[in-house]
Amino acid sequence: MNSTYLNIAFVMYFLATVFYCVGLFFRNKFLPLLGRVFILSGVLSLTLYAAMRWQVAGRPPLSNMFESLVIFAWAIGLVLLFIDLRYKIKSVSGLTALLGLLSLGYASFLDKELTPLLPALKSNWLTIHVLTCFIGYAGLTVGFIASAVILFKQKEIAKLDTIAHKVIAFGFLFLTLGIITGAVWANSAWGTYWSWDPKETWSLVTWFIYAIYLHIRFTKGWKEQKAAWLAVIGFLAMLFTYFGVNYLLSGLHSYG
Repeated sequence: MNSTYLNIAFVMYFLATVFYCVGLFFRNKFLPLLGRVFILSGVLSLTLYAAMRWQVAGRPPLSNMFESLVIFAWAIGLVLLFIDLRYKIKSVSGLTALLGLLSLGYASFLDKELTPLLPALKSNWLTIHVLTCFIGYAGLTVGFIASAVILFKQKEIAKLDTIAHKVIAFGFLFLTLGIITGAVWANSAWGTYWSWDPKETWSLVTWFIYAIYLHIRFTKGWKEQKAAWLAVIGFLAMLFTYFGVNYLLSGLHSYG
């Protein structure tokens, strides 16, 4: 399959990362604006690539690690555009663009071959479940970045804390929807809503960590550094759910 749009997206994410990061050192309003234009171009390129792959394969491009990384980069780009337009924090935008770029870079080393869906994946729930999960992952990723910046930056901490809180709440909502739709899909595919598969288990662990994050913020007033550390722990759990389970543990989700 032609990878032109995928290659264009990689270049666009790279340029967005460069302009956002250079903008950290120079007071020039056009640098972050260019970063925004490039990330938008990258998202549009990934959208076209995913649409073409869907048309050629006759199925949603959501069934293996390569495709999931592309969708992850796409979702990161979407959340980045919203956060950048709303808050204009160049450090958060630059690091978020970098993570999207790394996702596409990692994907470039993986097998891009189109393969038929496994029987368990042939369901209309596939698109809903995977997209909600990855939009949630993207939100939690941006929340992690804002939290990490809080730990190393003395300025604009209140604004960064607001970003982290709101985007984690957004990501948590979509992660919750992803778990629910996954349970419904599991019941139709395997006859049970929950089987304690490693991916299910670690998704639940991640969900609980972020539930605690939101609960403690609301009831105990945790903010800034305290909340940031908990967000970092949640992100590490999310990374293990996404990558670690696939490579280190076997289960119903091993095809991912």
